[in-house]
Amino acid sequence: MSGLRRDPDMVRAYVRTRGHSAPSREGLTLTTLVRAADRPLHGLDIEALRVLRICKGPIVIAEIASLLDLPPTVALIVVSGLLDTGHLDTPAPAAEQPDISVLEEVLNGLRALV
Repeated sequence: MSGLRRDPDMVRAYVRTRGHSAPSREGLTLTTLVRAADRPLHGLDIEALRVLRICKGPIVIAEIASLLDLPPTVALIVVSGLLDTGHLDTPAPAAEQPDISVLEEVLNGLRALV
């Protein structure tokens, strides 16, 4: 094994992601907005717990990577896993949110029931 050197950052990234080399979700980018869901935390590794600790409100994955000093790929992989387990969710983009007039009609209908 002489002459072979291992990159310590590569080993750490492999360990931090539990051996995963790519996010499990398509379309996940550093600008994806995520937030913590109300789920039990038992069974999560230290990286997942670190991410969840800072995701109380909506936050982009790039900011998670920056705040936790994680390589961007590691942040994407960890967040992807947390989305898969339901510990994180993605707020609906503005384009997918219902029109305010629909919400007002629902509210008026509910008030009429009382």
